[in-house]
Amino acid sequence: MTMQRVGTVVRTAGGLAIARASPGEDPPAIGAGVVDESLSRVGRVVDVFGPVGHPYVAVTPDDDALAALVGTPLYTR
Repeated sequence: MTMQRVGTVVRTAGGLAIARASPGEDPPAIGAGVVDESLSRVGRVVDVFGPVGHPYVAVTPDDDALAALVGTPLYTR
């Protein structure tokens, strides 16, 4: 199973974690499962928006620990 870097969470808004995607990477698919560096499930991708070359990815979290996600690199599996 391959992992793809989603990006790093830069803020939270409206109950979502907003990650800035890595430049040059293909954005993840809507509905893709998201994990952190320890491979713990964090949530799923619900939107990709912003500039095509460096988009933002909205992730709906599995729990209420949104503030703890800021600064966290996220991945899809």
